[in-house]
Amino acid sequence: MDTLFYTEGEIRRVVKLAFELARGRRKKLTSVDKANVLSSSRLWRTIVEEVKPEYPDVTVEHRLVDACAMTLIQRPAVFDVLVTENLFGDILSDEASVLAGSLGMLPSASIGERRTAHGLHGMYEPIHGSAPDIAGKDIANPLAAILSGAMLLRWSLGQAAAAEVIERAVASVLAEGYRTADLLAATGDATGLKPVGTQAMGDAVVAALDGAALDARPRPAPGADR
Repeated sequence: MDTLFYTEGEIRRVVKLAFELARGRRKKLTSVDKANVLSSSRLWRTIVEEVKPEYPDVTVEHRLVDACAMTLIQRPAVFDVLVTENLFGDILSDEASVLAGSLGMLPSASIGERRTAHGLHGMYEPIHGSAPDIAGKDIANPLAAILSGAMLLRWSLGQAAAAEVIERAVASVLAEGYRTADLLAATGDATGLKPVGTQAMGDAVVAALDGAALDARPRPAPGADR
């Protein structure tokens, strides 16, 4: 029996947001369902097809969730934006975290329709939630929380430039070799890397942000009085 309950309006809201995301990226949207088995998935696919003509610049494909899960591991670059219902999304997002190295790398947002002065209301958090089992141990990876803050800046506060600065700071810290325990090899081999705890990783990102702020300061012209 298929007891999954979705209304047409809720599917349409989620699908429209996905189309908007795709329009601002590589203009490719993959809708993931199990339409060969579930009636709720057939409704989902129908709504995607109804919305599609509103976004003629976005290429749309439908994939069954099991085939999508396989391809996500084999050839992740073929995807850009995936849209799916909650259960499939929960499973696929955890699978995708392996590609990024850890659940501790993935930010998330639950975006609503109510607007702020600069964007949309949303709730922002790491994809793994609060992880209370490791609270206070200085081993959690703070990058997902930091990147969730960047998403908040972009989606709710209209501060896309600030979001990009944070994302670049995180990328630079990783490029410098900083790694919390979840990003180290299971063997414990940290050759060429800088193993750190939660606090030190956060401090490294702050230092990168401070460095970016210094680099962005106006500089006097050559020969000008200092």
